[in-house]
Amino acid sequence: MVIAIGFEGSANKLGIGIVKDGEVLSNCRRTYVTPPGEGFLPKETAQHHRDNIFIVLKEALDQAKVDPKDIDVVCYTKGPGMGAPLVSVAIVARTVAQLWNKPLLGINHCIGHIEMGRLITKAQNPTVLYVSGGNTQVIAYSRKRYRIFGETIDIAVGNCLDRFARVLMLSNYPSPGYNIEQMAKTGKRYLSLPYSVKGMDVSFSGILTYLEARAKKLLEEGWTKEDLCFSLQETVFAMLVETTERALAHCGSTEVLIVGGVGCNERLQEMMGVMCKERDAKLFATDERFCIDNGVMIAHAGWEMFKSGQRMKWEDCFCTQRYRTDEVETTWRDD
Repeated sequence: MVIAIGFEGSANKLGIGIVKDGEVLSNCRRTYVTPPGEGFLPKETAQHHRDNIFIVLKEALDQAKVDPKDIDVVCYTKGPGMGAPLVSVAIVARTVAQLWNKPLLGINHCIGHIEMGRLITKAQNPTVLYVSGGNTQVIAYSRKRYRIFGETIDIAVGNCLDRFARVLMLSNYPSPGYNIEQMAKTGKRYLSLPYSVKGMDVSFSGILTYLEARAKKLLEEGWTKEDLCFSLQETVFAMLVETTERALAHCGSTEVLIVGGVGCNERLQEMMGVMCKERDAKLFATDERFCIDNGVMIAHAGWEMFKSGQRMKWEDCFCTQRYRTDEVETTWRDD
């Protein structure tokens, strides 16, 4: 029996979770929410994490009914992510590991999403679409690595949606992407937007620039905010489905797993589901408890690493804003 605690703080979500042999014991989270029209900056986000981390840590321990002495390994997000928030949470993880005299593991954020998705959905060897505010990747497992088949060449799809929400001055609560999703449900007209797929890669910055430059005029011409949200979603999600389908065909896979915060979007799941049905594949996705950044995904990925014999020296337990998914050797998988 191995109990792992995970600390996540790579962006505006602060999460701490505890797992025991694949069972989620606690999953506690706080979100830094900024006013409409504003994004979250590293300094203020890190301050939010510092202000709340001990409250969330106590919540996680109480909810799990676990004493620190029962924990076998402390895990934290090593990267990728925003520098200041990453460091603010890593410092606490390092401190409690020393206070509790426990081993420490730095976890790749992307690997955390994938392994959590596999645990919750029971997907065996899926083609993975990882979509969030900071990352957009099409991934498949091969020879002890999660290989990146395609990715964004500029901004992430979640960043594209979030920044357009700021153009429309939508609320950042509970998240700008969620509010775009709700508005898109009542959109009636489709506006043709730039569609930018380059081989297996995608590009979202041009679509965003196109809308930023024209949004005011389009609204004056009778297009509604709902129409624009609908048009943006349909376009960027079609790009993601196209590249995922190509990877699915190349790998000969029968499973697709959507992970990351944008993976909560029901329209994306619906569009991906249509593609999977046409290819006799099965779609797997999780809800907002596990799609959105959380501590339990870091705990579970750390649990997998720890059980497979991975250990880290203290000098290797740092943070890095750039940490590729395919840099990690998946010692816990032997398929």
